Amino acid sequence: MELLNFNIIKLTTCLVLGILIGNFIRPTLTVSFYLTSLLLTLLFVFLLLSKKQFKKTVGFGVVGLVATISIGILTISFHNQKSFSNHYTQKLTGPSSSLNLIKFRVREVLKSGRYYDKYIIDIISVNNENVTGKSLLNIEKDSLAKPIYVDDVYITKTEFKDLIPPLNPYQFDYKKHLEKEYIYQQLFIHQHALFKIDGKDKTLLGIANNIRQYINKKLKPYNFQSNEIAIINALLLGQRQDITKTVYNSYTNAGAIHILAVSGLHVGIILLILNFIFKPLEQFRYGKLIKTIILVCFLWCFALIAGLSASVTRAVTMFSIVAIAMNINRPTNIYNTLAISILVILLFKPLFLFDVGFQLSYLAVFAIVTIDPYLYKLWQPKTWVLDKLWHTFTITLSAQFGILPISLYYFHQFPSLFFVSNLVIIPLLGIILGLGILVITLAVFNILPPFVAEFYGCIIDSMNSFVNWVSQQESFLFKDIPFSLLHIFVSYLFIITLIRFFIKKNYNALKLLLVAVLIVQFTLLYTKHSKPFNTFIIFHQSRHSLIGQTNPKKIIIAHDFDSLTSSENRLIKDYAMGRHINTIEETLLKPVYQLNQEKLMIVDSSGIYNVKSFRPDYILLRQSPKINLKRLIDSIKPKEIIADGSNYKSYVERWSKICKDGRIPFHQTSKKGAYIIKY
Repeated sequence: MELLNFNIIKLTTCLVLGILIGNFIRPTLTVSFYLTSLLLTLLFVFLLLSKKQFKKTVGFGVVGLVATISIGILTISFHNQKSFSNHYTQKLTGPSSSLNLIKFRVREVLKSGRYYDKYIIDIISVNNENVTGKSLLNIEKDSLAKPIYVDDVYITKTEFKDLIPPLNPYQFDYKKHLEKEYIYQQLFIHQHALFKIDGKDKTLLGIANNIRQYINKKLKPYNFQSNEIAIINALLLGQRQDITKTVYNSYTNAGAIHILAVSGLHVGIILLILNFIFKPLEQFRYGKLIKTIILVCFLWCFALIAGLSASVTRAVTMFSIVAIAMNINRPTNIYNTLAISILVILLFKPLFLFDVGFQLSYLAVFAIVTIDPYLYKLWQPKTWVLDKLWHTFTITLSAQFGILPISLYYFHQFPSLFFVSNLVIIPLLGIILGLGILVITLAVFNILPPFVAEFYGCIIDSMNSFVNWVSQQESFLFKDIPFSLLHIFVSYLFIITLIRFFIKKNYNALKLLLVAVLIVQFTLLYTKHSKPFNTFIIFHQSRHSLIGQTNPKKIIIAHDFDSLTSSENRLIKDYAMGRHINTIEETLLKPVYQLNQEKLMIVDSSGIYNVKSFRPDYILLRQSPKINLKRLIDSIKPKEIIADGSNYKSYVERWSKICKDGRIPFHQTSKKGAYIIKY
């Protein structure tokens, strides 16, 4: 049966299309509601007219699919919290710098940044008026401050601040990422500005956090190493905040990062373990029903403890459906199961569609169930060990077919030794998870033998060491691969036609494959010949200056970085990847740049400049020069003045006022982002 003949898949596809349309055009909730109501009414009329033959009526089918698209649009409009009158953003009528009395509850503890501890909070009231909505809380780091936990309730007086968009081209858009989580504002405060009050109400997230804290408290006496306990929290509790950057990068470079993200692989193994444990219940009357209820409850309890992330929610939803079907003796179709889980999740969380983990999870599972059966048949090992290793390899390879294009788009690297990591870790993951559940259970009841804890710690440490060894084979890790949205579509077109030809092996499949090859070649040629022409860009870099000049072949950069900043900085690499530039050259900062008919002059900390022989069109102020800016403006009357991130804030504010009084455009990179001149 062809894939798109399944009605549930058609409906899910239309719902996804509706969410994409709704996210793009952003209609009001009223318009979406009336449109959906009209289509559902029309659908009901078609149903009455067609009577018992409605399945064969084309009009009913078309209206049904269009109505589903409209439901997708309505879903994303309904979940747009800013449209509700009681959302806190609707109450912020004063100037953006005005102070507000804010009462909030901590919802989630995030990984700390360099200068701030970060939390997601639920706003309870603003200026004693009850409101709803989430915000990002940034608390300045203080080693003496008391820890903050989920469900803690605080009062503070501060101002809401807008989320900061990326200040340089091709940087990660954290603002857009937070908006997908329905977070639109942020707070910056000191610990001493918080006043804690008694919060009697406990949320499910708070209870789950207390469970995680209790488990970690019980594990603490067994002296697990910090990296070991961090991996245990990631594998079994879905919390990755404590994983160090070194360990995280090792798993990423080894192609094993999916091991640390609780997803379908973990939930499937846990379902098999639970199904085995509760199998004796089938001997009793209504035993299968009771076992099914227990399995589903356990899975959702695990999802709650793991933080209800997109990947966990997706996996638990799908395997809940599998568990129900498995225990009522109903045959299941994996494509229908995937479609139903997508449908259910997106109706409640439509913006999960844009979550990277959600996309990778479904693409991986879809590729596995489609491609793996054919790859696995290529060879039939006679020994059990070889058979399991071969099947692990085919599953891993199939998953890579599904996620490779989108992984290159988001992460711009390809760990070619991914199969080595997976061949070793995945066969043992069931043992690691099963033993981990046993360790936690025994520790909670204070009956965990120390040698079992030590043995489990050795297993985790060995896994970390192995992954670290694989990640150090840098010659097999391909980094900084330029990959655009167009490349994603073209790549999937090629992969789909390639797999179709591999399965069908007929003339029509070959024609489609050759057409896909031509499209890939055309795309590569288009990318090569559409590279940027001459561009001069002043990047924003805090405490430093960074300038780039691009032409169709290369980018030439100049900066004042020290060796550490230079090694850690990714601005240029990200920009070069985004523009598909392969060559990067470095040079010294110049006092004057000639940009065709225009000139840019740099005034640095020395404050020395000479404008007797020429008149610059642009002036770049860097390193806080002590100059009389008004006199400089009066003497040369530049088109625009730019201040980069190397200047003192007080200097920039004074320059901004001078330029405003003199009606000269002023560009502050710390607020407006990088300054780009095309010439």
